[in-house]
Amino acid sequence: MPKSHSKKHIPDALKIFGFVLLCLLIGVIGGLFTKAGPGTWYSGLHKPSFNPPGWIFGPVWTILYIMMGISLYFAVKNKVGANAIKIFAIQLGLNLLWSVLFFGLNKLLLASIEVCILLGFILWTIKAFYKKSRVSSYLLIPYALWTTFATILTLAIFILN
Repeated sequence: MPKSHSKKHIPDALKIFGFVLLCLLIGVIGGLFTKAGPGTWYSGLHKPSFNPPGWIFGPVWTILYIMMGISLYFAVKNKVGANAIKIFAIQLGLNLLWSVLFFGLNKLLLASIEVCILLGFILWTIKAFYKKSRVSSYLLIPYALWTTFATILTLAIFILN
């Protein structure tokens, strides 16, 4: 059997798949709360001029959740420690909570406050991962940048409404 197909690589591939699946699952659950089409509560909100078209969110979040899962894999592989993993788990939970607050409950103020906290936890995760796994932290930078944009967008929607 060639080395590339050794038993060691199969568990790593399964771990990556599992971590990616976990992150995508959070996205799917959040998506259950996200109703943004014509005739929905969201369609009636005033939005800033920089609000992107709705079709962009699905592909961007899918890529970000995949990168988050791969980041988590490298973090675990490089033994970032239980505290760093807890910080990651908290930010993942906060990620889901934003969808519940914003789309599920239509609470713009709470969603605005929550997304600021989420951004803080993402940055904290990047810092915590960086100590043992730079790859893990680098993989989260696009997520932090998109969440920065989402924070500005959420605050703008709150102010306009």
